[in-house]
Amino acid sequence: MLNTVLFDMGGTLEDIWNTQETQAKAMDALQKTLQAHGLEPGCSPEEFDRRVMAGLKEYKRWSEGLELEKKPEEIWPDYYLKEFGFDREKLIPITEELANLWEVTYYHRELRGDVLETLEALKARGYHIGIISNNASLYNVFNMLEEYGIRGCMEDVTVSSVTGYRKPHPEIFRISLRQMQTTAENCVYVGDTISRDIIGAKQAGFGKAVQIVSALSAQKDAATAPDAEKPDLVIQNLLDMIPWLDQINPDMHIDEAQQSSGMFVPFF
Repeated sequence: MLNTVLFDMGGTLEDIWNTQETQAKAMDALQKTLQAHGLEPGCSPEEFDRRVMAGLKEYKRWSEGLELEKKPEEIWPDYYLKEFGFDREKLIPITEELANLWEVTYYHRELRGDVLETLEALKARGYHIGIISNNASLYNVFNMLEEYGIRGCMEDVTVSSVTGYRKPHPEIFRISLRQMQTTAENCVYVGDTISRDIIGAKQAGFGKAVQIVSALSAQKDAATAPDAEKPDLVIQNLLDMIPWLDQINPDMHIDEAQQSSGMFVPFF
C-alpha cells in the first residue's frame, strides 16, 4: 500500500527559475564574497562571468553524465573557479558559503502557494513525507525548508551533495528509502522532470511517480528520449494530487467529518 510521499525540492515544492538578471546578481555576489575573503579574481567582470560559467558547464557535463555529485570543497576549486588558480587553503573553508550563495542568487526561489495545504492533507491521511533533491550545496535544501517553515514536516531529507549520487541514479532513491525505513513499492515520488525525477523513481521501483510542471521542466528534459518512462500523473498544482491519491489509495483517506470531529491534530 502507498504510505509515503517523497518530493523533489526545486521546481516541485519551490517555484524556481533563472534569468540574465539573476545570473548577474549571482556573479556580483560571488565576486564580492571572494574579495571579502582575500581572493581577488584579477580580471574584468565579463571575464569573471566567462570563467565561472565555463567551470559550471564543465562540472555539469561531468555530474550529469555520471549521475554523481561532488561536495562543494571539490566543485568550486576544481570546476567553477578552476581558471582563477586561487589558493586552495583560503578557498576551501568558504566553498559551502559560495555553494549556498549561488543557489539563492543564481535562481529565484519561492514556495509554491499550495504546499502547506498539500502537506497538511497528506499528513491528515497518514502519509510519511520526505525530500530527495539534487543540490550542489550541502545545506541549501535544509536552509530553505527552515525559511519556508516546513522543515519539521519532513521525516528525512536526502541531498545529492551528501550522498554523492544525483537523480536519476537509483542509489539516491535507495538511500532515501533506507532512511525513511520503507520500501519502493510503498512510495510516490513527485518531481518536475522526466529526465531526473520520473525516470529515477521508476528505475528505483517506486509505486507511483507524479510530474508537476515547472518553469524549468522543458529545459531540463530537452534531451529526454521520446520513449522514456512516463509519469503516472501530470499535475499543474500540488493539491491536484490529493483526490488522485484518494481514488487509487482509499485506505489512506480520512474524511472531512473525522477531521472536523477533533480527531485530526493539525500538522503545522
